[in-house]
Amino acid sequence: MYADPKVAAFIEQQFVPARVHVRAQADAFKRLGAQYNAQWTPTILLIDESGEERYRLEGFLPATDFLAQLKLGLGRAAFARSSFADAERWFREVVRDHPDTDAAPEALYWAGVAKYKASGDASALAETYRAFQERYKDTSWATKASVWGKS
Repeated sequence: MYADPKVAAFIEQQFVPARVHVRAQADAFKRLGAQYNAQWTPTILLIDESGEERYRLEGFLPATDFLAQLKLGLGRAAFARSSFADAERWFREVVRDHPDTDAAPEALYWAGVAKYKASGDASALAETYRAFQERYKDTSWATKASVWGKS
């Protein structure tokens, strides 16, 4: 389904992939498109065991950006389950392995939030603020984290 072997392997390891083709499976596409409000193709949905959407990607991305977004989605799904340690691990993996993607600043932000939620220790937020001063300081995510640097 995915031409890039790294992407294909990651998806096979982490997901139960399902594909609905807009033309070849028009009825299923229409039904699922309505159910999940899919307005454009490709739309990639991370859906949990109960059928709840946990993350959405729309449009094509290069392999590195796509992998970063998938990992970000896994982090957001773990966060929604209150699995904060798992969420932080996924978010930190995005920052470590895909630092130059659009997903990295968002992942850094949520890594700090996940660490705080797991520990209740506000120093996790202050550490994240300081990390934004070193990298991604001109992003909207740095602006969102700026309140954590105020004494």
